[in-house]
Amino acid sequence: MNNSKRNIPENLRHLRAMRRLSQEEVAEIIGVTRQAVAKWENGDSLPDITNCEALADLFDVSLNDLVRYNAEQHGYPIAPKNKHIFGTVTIGERGQIVLPKKARDTLNMQPGDTLVVLGDSNPLSPGIALVRDEIFIRMTGGAADGLFKVGGE
Repeated sequence: MNNSKRNIPENLRHLRAMRRLSQEEVAEIIGVTRQAVAKWENGDSLPDITNCEALADLFDVSLNDLVRYNAEQHGYPIAPKNKHIFGTVTIGERGQIVLPKKARDTLNMQPGDTLVVLGDSNPLSPGIALVRDEIFIRMTGGAADGLFKVGGE
């Protein structure tokens, strides 16, 4: 069972720090006192549902995650709404990776789907991103149309 009394304070502290906001700034945006925000973050009291909704909107997280997300259980902090951390994968000898089942299920990916592999080779921020081919074509305004077989055709 999730423990909202512990999750909310931890999530609020983390989210406020990530946004680099003071308790006073959060209080002003939400329309409460700085002391109320301090009490929420210390676990001395909990925000009511209206304030929880305002906080979730402010920090761009789902209301459910604000209340129930347990960073200790998941092993990583709360993520913005509709953004996910699915864990890690290991690159095989031939460069293959296996997408975690939760990622495939959440994003409704099926065998045969086509993904575009994007890369950043900047030494300060190297990385790879995977995007559905039809989304990539739509994002580029059709400029990449014809480079990929859309929808795995």
